[in-house]
Amino acid sequence: MPALGFRVIAVEDYASAQPALRAVREAVFVREQNVPLALELDAERDPQCQHVLAFDESGEPIGTGRLTPDRRIGRMAVLGAWRGRGVGEALLAALLERAQTLGWREVSLHSQASATGFYARHGFLPFGERFVEAGIEHVAMYRLLGAPNPVDGREAALAALTGILAQARRGLWICSRELDPGLLDRAEAVAALRRFAVGGGQVRVLLHDPAAPQRALAPLIGLAQRLPTAFEFRAIEETVDQNDPAAYLVNDRDGWYYRPLGHRFDGETRIDGGPRARQLRARFEPVWERARPCTELRALGI
Repeated sequence: MPALGFRVIAVEDYASAQPALRAVREAVFVREQNVPLALELDAERDPQCQHVLAFDESGEPIGTGRLTPDRRIGRMAVLGAWRGRGVGEALLAALLERAQTLGWREVSLHSQASATGFYARHGFLPFGERFVEAGIEHVAMYRLLGAPNPVDGREAALAALTGILAQARRGLWICSRELDPGLLDRAEAVAALRRFAVGGGQVRVLLHDPAAPQRALAPLIGLAQRLPTAFEFRAIEETVDQNDPAAYLVNDRDGWYYRPLGHRFDGETRIDGGPRARQLRARFEPVWERARPCTELRALGI
């Protein structure tokens, strides 16, 4: 799998790959993160797992990850000099591809708390309370393969938004009651939307009640006023549209997050659900055409 000066392979012979696996994992977990060597080695389980390795152009190992028999992704590690260059994404894609080949319907993982955004960008959602593992704070995350993922609560909603924004090319459509306080006003959400807009993304927002976020000084309105060519707001006024209780967001690359009750975060999401994404975009367009422009949300003088 060549890309950006590295390649990813599936390990066929654990014994011969063991030195490369240990070289990466000991560098990252033991020397960098101070995980005890005996705990990192996992000598009993490691041979039963399926591993992937990333190598640089000279054949030196630079990253690794594994699938355990209990359908968990683990030991994801990339050498410091190679982080931010797509190695982690390639390793994760290879592991997910292998899980699907095996017919698995779900994979889970224990993400270090600092890495949850990385996994959210690839469709994983958090569940449960944070916990300490090997002296490091972790979050349990999961992803259903080939099916919508249930969203339960605010943190899972933020992860769903993160995944849809990360996978989007140029378009994002949002239908919201009052700009989703607790989600679209989160600093992480506003930052992700800003990156998307600055990168050329276009965001259309349908609101049931534009006055509520205006009164609340919603940060997304301020962002839209600074980037007026990227954001457009319209207010739903037709009775048939106002009576629709749902809220949703959908991108132009088959990602969506749908809530049957727009005042709650509970719903379903999927980053690769083409038919449902097309259905939601088709649902959005006629409502958009019937809605009025929210001129009251524009910056003065615009």
